[in-house]
Amino acid sequence: MKGMTSHFVALMAATALTAISAGTALAQSGTGGGDQSDIIVTARRVEERLQDVPISITVFNQQQLANRNVINGQDLAAFTPSLATDSRFGSQNAAFAIRGFVRANGTQPSVGVYFADVVAPRGAANSLPIGDGAGPGAFFDLQNVQVLKGPQGTLFGRNTTGGAIVLVPQKPTGEFGGYVEVSVGNYDLRRLQAVLNLPLGDSARLRIGGDRQTRDGYLKNGSGIGPGRFNDVDYTSLRASLVVDLTPDLENYLIGSYSRSDTNGDIQKLVRCGAFGLGPLGCLQLAQEDARGAGFFTAQNSMRDPRTLATTWQLIDTTTWRASDALTVKNIVSYAELRQLFRNPLFGTAFDASVLAPGFIAPGTIIDFASSRPIPGRNSSEQSTFTEELQLQGSAFANRLTYQGGAYLEVSDPLGLSGSQAPVLLSCADPDALVCANPLGQGATNYSSTRTRFRNVGLYGQATYSLSDRFKLTGGLRYTWDKVSNQTALISYLFPAGISQSGPIGSFCTNPDLQAPNCENDLRQKSSAPTWLIGLDYKPDNDVLLYAKYVRGYRTGGVNPTAPTGFGTFDAEKVDTYEAGIKTSFRGPVRGTFDVSAFYNGFANQQLELGLTAKPGRPVAPTGAIINAGQSRIYGAEAEISISPFAGFTADVSYAYLNTKILRVADIQTPASSPYNVTATVQTGDPLQFAPKNKVAVTGTYVLPLPDSIGKVSVGATYVHTDRQTVNYSIHTTAALGLDVGSIDPTDLLSLNLAWNEIAGKPVDLNLFMTNATNSKYYRGYAGLYTSAGFEVASIGEPRMYGARLKVRFGR
Repeated sequence: MKGMTSHFVALMAATALTAISAGTALAQSGTGGGDQSDIIVTARRVEERLQDVPISITVFNQQQLANRNVINGQDLAAFTPSLATDSRFGSQNAAFAIRGFVRANGTQPSVGVYFADVVAPRGAANSLPIGDGAGPGAFFDLQNVQVLKGPQGTLFGRNTTGGAIVLVPQKPTGEFGGYVEVSVGNYDLRRLQAVLNLPLGDSARLRIGGDRQTRDGYLKNGSGIGPGRFNDVDYTSLRASLVVDLTPDLENYLIGSYSRSDTNGDIQKLVRCGAFGLGPLGCLQLAQEDARGAGFFTAQNSMRDPRTLATTWQLIDTTTWRASDALTVKNIVSYAELRQLFRNPLFGTAFDASVLAPGFIAPGTIIDFASSRPIPGRNSSEQSTFTEELQLQGSAFANRLTYQGGAYLEVSDPLGLSGSQAPVLLSCADPDALVCANPLGQGATNYSSTRTRFRNVGLYGQATYSLSDRFKLTGGLRYTWDKVSNQTALISYLFPAGISQSGPIGSFCTNPDLQAPNCENDLRQKSSAPTWLIGLDYKPDNDVLLYAKYVRGYRTGGVNPTAPTGFGTFDAEKVDTYEAGIKTSFRGPVRGTFDVSAFYNGFANQQLELGLTAKPGRPVAPTGAIINAGQSRIYGAEAEISISPFAGFTADVSYAYLNTKILRVADIQTPASSPYNVTATVQTGDPLQFAPKNKVAVTGTYVLPLPDSIGKVSVGATYVHTDRQTVNYSIHTTAALGLDVGSIDPTDLLSLNLAWNEIAGKPVDLNLFMTNATNSKYYRGYAGLYTSAGFEVASIGEPRMYGARLKVRFGR
C-alpha cells in the first residue's frame, strides 16, 4: 500500500513540475477553470449570470466536484468556506451550517437543500440527527451545485436562515449522447457511472443515469465484534428525466430519482478518559488498544450487527407555460419517501466489565455505554413529503419591472411507526427481544416510538424595479404558516443486576409525567411569521455590481418529545441580516472575477439545547430540551476570487471570516411545581458551534501547452485551511481539568488532481485524484461526554484517499 501511494504521489508531483517548467511559450488560449463571469445560476429561482446576482454564492460544476472527489454534503463542506457540517453520526447524517447557523438536535434545519427546485426529502427523529439531504448519490450528473449564503426565506421559504444548497441536475437535451465512467482507488474503491441522453422525436427528450459506488471503511474495528471496518461507502443511485414539449409554449419536465445506501455506518473513537464515572473503563479500553498497537484509524465496536440503511425515492414534475413574452406560469409538484434504519454503536465503546468484579464477571464481558437500534420490525425514521408550488414570473413597464410570486404547500407525514430502542450500560444477547445482562447494575433500555407530521403553507412575492439603467431596487415578502404534531411513547426497561441474560423485570415511563403503561406523549406546535428582503443594486458598468440588502429570516418552532411537562414545545427563531457586497469581472490579457461581501446577523429568540437538572430533594433524572433562550450576533466577510494571469492557468481563492458570539442566555426560572431547574452549558460570550473564524480554499489549475492531437492535460491542487472551531460547550466544565474537548484543532488539507481529457483526440477522459494528500490525522468533532460520563469520544476525519477515473463519452 505504501509503495503504491508513494508512486501515485510521485507521478502527480512530476507532472505538476513538468507543467510549471514548460512556461507559457506554447500556452493555449483556454483556461482550466473556465470563465466565472459566464456561469449561469438559479439562486433567485430564474436563470441569471452569476456576476449579476446580489447574493454571495459558491458554485461548483460537475468537473470541479469530480476533481475534488465530492460524493456527499460532508465532502462539499470541506471545500466551501462558510459551509460546515456536524457529521458526528455519519456523513449521510450530516447537518449543515452556513455562516455559523448551526442546528441543535431536535430542531429544524437552518440550511435548505434543494434538488431541481424542490426541497430534499428529510426524515423526523426525536434526538439523533438524520441529515439535511444531499446524501450519497445526489452529486452525479449535475449541471452545478450552488451554495447560497445568508437567509433565503423569501424565495426558498422558512428554515433557510443560514442559506441554501441548490443542486441543479443536467436536463435532457435534443442530442444523442452520454458517457460511462469507471473509478478505482484505495480502500478498494469501485465506482461505475453511466448516463444516456436520448431524443424522442422533435418534442421529447429523455436522460437516464446511474451511479454505483463501494469503498471499504477507513476505520478498523479493533474489538473483533461485528464487521471489520466502519465509515464505509456502499450506495446505488438512479435517475431518469423526461422533457416533453406539449406545445411550443408548454413544457413538462419530469424527474424520478432513487437512492439506496447500505453501510456498516460511521463510528466514533474513544480518545480521552478520567478517574471518575465510567472513566476507569475508558482508560482500560485505551490501555488495551495501546497494548495491541492500535493506530489512529482503529476504533472499538460492541455491536454485532451495525447497519445504516437509507432508501429514498422522489418524483418531481415541473410544468412551464410561457403565456406571453411577459408572463411565465410554472407549477412544481413533488412526492418523496425516505426510510432510514440506524443501528449504530454511537460512541465506539466496548468496555470490559470483568475488571469491576474479577472472578464474578467473566473476562470479555463487553458492555456498551450506549447504542441506538430501530424499534423491532420498524425503521428509525420513515417519512413522506409532498410539495406543491404555483409560481408566476414576469415583467412589466418595458421590462423595467421583473417579478415572481406564488403559493407553496408542504405536507410531511409518517409512513408508519418508527423510533429507537437504545440499550445503555448493558450486555445484550438479543437487544431487540430485550434479553440482556446488567453487570454494572445501572443499565436500562430506552424505547422511543414516534410519529411526526409537518404542515407548511407559504405565500410570497418578489420584484425588482430598474430605477435607472444602473440602479435597481428589489423587495420581497413571504408569509409562512407552520404546524407540527408528534405522538411519542417513551418507556425504559429495567434488568436485574448481574451477569445472567434475562428479560426485563420492570418498566417505567422515561418521562415521569406520562401515564403508564403506554407512556404516550402528544405534542403540537404552531408558528407563523413574515420574512422579507429589501435590496439596492448599482452597476457602474457591465462588469461591476455593488449591492446592499436587509433580510429577515425565520426558522420554525417545534416539539421536544422526550422533554418533561412544561418543556414540550419551543417557538420560532428569527434573524435580521444586513449585507453589502461587490462583484467584479475583468477581461483582457488577465481575466477573472473578484467578489466580496460583508454581513452582520442579529439572532433573536434562539433555539438552544439546555440542560434540565433536579431541584434539591426531587428524585428525577437529568435531561435536556430545546428552549428559546438565546440571543447572538454573527458578523463576517467572504471573498471569492478567480483569476487567469496567463493562458492556461487559473487560480481560485475562497475565503470566509466569521466572528460569532452569544450575547445573552436567558435565566429561565421554572415554576415551583416543576422538579427541574434549567441549566445552561452555553454561556454569554461563547462562540457558536462549527463556526471557524477563518477558512480559506485555494485552487490552482494549469492546462499544459500540448497540441490537440495529444489531448487536454491539466494539473490542479487545492489547499484548505480551517481554523480551530467550537464543537460543544464542555470547556466550561473541563477547563479546570486542563482538558479541552469542546473545540477541534485547525486543519490543513491538500488535494491533488490530474486530468487528461480527449485523449489523442478521442472522447476519452482520464482523471487521477487524491484528497488529504499529506495523510493528516484530525478530528471532525467531539461528542461532549467527558463531564457526565468520564470519557470522551471523537469522530475521525478521512485519511488520504486516491484513485483514478476513466470516462468514455459518446454522441454529443
